[in-house]
Amino acid sequence: MENTILQPRFKDSSHFKDFWTKGNGKQLIEFSGAEVNFNDFKKFAPYFYHVDEIGDQVVREVYLTKKFHEASKEIEQYIRNGVSENDNVPESVKQLFQQTQRIPDWLDYDLIKSGAELCMRSNLDSLISLRDYCLIGGYDYAYLNKPLIATEALKKGAVKRLSETLDFWVNATRYNALEVHKKGYEFAIKTRLIHSYARVSLKKYYKNWDTENWGEPINSWDMMATYIGFSLVFLHSLHKLGNTFSEKEEKGLFHLWKYVGYLLGIPENLLPNDKKQATEYFYLWTSVQPPADKDSVLLAHSLLNESLENPILKYQFQRKNLRYLHICCTWFLLDDEVCKRLQIPEVSNKNTFPRTKWLINKIYDKTVSRQARINKGNKDQMKVLSDYLKITHNSNFH
Repeated sequence: MENTILQPRFKDSSHFKDFWTKGNGKQLIEFSGAEVNFNDFKKFAPYFYHVDEIGDQVVREVYLTKKFHEASKEIEQYIRNGVSENDNVPESVKQLFQQTQRIPDWLDYDLIKSGAELCMRSNLDSLISLRDYCLIGGYDYAYLNKPLIATEALKKGAVKRLSETLDFWVNATRYNALEVHKKGYEFAIKTRLIHSYARVSLKKYYKNWDTENWGEPINSWDMMATYIGFSLVFLHSLHKLGNTFSEKEEKGLFHLWKYVGYLLGIPENLLPNDKKQATEYFYLWTSVQPPADKDSVLLAHSLLNESLENPILKYQFQRKNLRYLHICCTWFLLDDEVCKRLQIPEVSNKNTFPRTKWLINKIYDKTVSRQARINKGNKDQMKVLSDYLKITHNSNFH
């Protein structure tokens, strides 16, 4: 695909213009002070056809030469014990671990700690933001979803998908989690190889992949956009829900996800340092994405109905109520246009819950100490994760 010259092909489309002049894009520009234009488009566009070659090579040399569970066990050993220059392992494994075991010069563990504390301190608002803004909002970008559809993620069910995202997010955002060989580091390496495994399989078995339009499966530019979801979009959501954060926490959040992106093999020049940069990068990427299609609607509804299938809550009325609250938050956090495209159901009094939450956050902020909120948030998030893992580890579930 080297000879394909990518253009910002949707920059004159109404979905793109409306998002950036009237919708959440406009809010992101105001929130971040970004200056958006297409001056740097040529610098970013090649990454639509760029992938993590090292990860793909590890998959070919380790996963495709033995049984899956044996390969996973082998990789786990490397993650936990490290790999050195003299180890008798495939060359690609050496390359992968040379990169991820090397601490980049720019890394600041103190900043990462502040970012992790913001994630914990925001308690259930963090989980609402991930689900009802970052995840469901991402479904509006039709090409971004193509790998999910091609790998039949819908068949796996939203409970399992949500559980996996939550497992990764929680484990990446605890104290010291991203130090080499620790749990967050392990999750980053495993996620990187899952992406590579999916990509190698898609290239092999999915004959209808339209590289020119959709980019390479799980390409570096799409990966950048996904991680901007965890930083910029997440931060904007917390802000909309009435949370405040210090400059250091904000900087820390971007730093944390920059490092996770580095571990995942995303090229460093695609990883933004702050909300201004993130908004400018995101603007360029959205210009190559068409609006939601029928697959987007299926993914969004699968996520909305997750509350009804999920046995964490015992009674049907509780599940219906939880679904209603998520729908309220989705309408509150996303643009109306996006909600209409994703066919989010209309519900009555949809602003009551989010606005009450906003008010409670303002009071909570002034009356409860930061450390107490971090401790409580950590405990509550770990509880939600453990509930999800109990359900999805139960073999009868999907």
